[in-house]
Amino acid sequence: MASTPLRRAYPATQDRARALRGNMTEAERRLWMFLRRKQLGGHRFRRQVPLGPYVADFACLDRRLIVELDGGQHAEMADRDRSRDAWLAARGYRVVRFWNDDVLRDTPSVLEVVQRALEGRE
Repeated sequence: MASTPLRRAYPATQDRARALRGNMTEAERRLWMFLRRKQLGGHRFRRQVPLGPYVADFACLDRRLIVELDGGQHAEMADRDRSRDAWLAARGYRVVRFWNDDVLRDTPSVLEVVQRALEGRE
């Protein structure tokens, strides 16, 4: 796997991403079942992707799309999430966020939104 400048600059993020891959939430596991192996429109997604100082839950690197799943703790971290999204946007990434509950209760709707984002129809 080729290393990008973002990855080389933040080796601790790579270690954190590796640990997160082994400890996915129920919502992450559910969504991953549908994103893996190019099942969504033939687009390749990766999970727990280190990007600079951050780890993206899911990323389609060729479309520069990041899918983030948020649990209840994110309600208190809105400012941090906005800063993170701005950092990623400045590097050309689009971020789509969903609550864990939305993924668990209505996975088809979540997949529809991700598909529209992949096609640039957000």
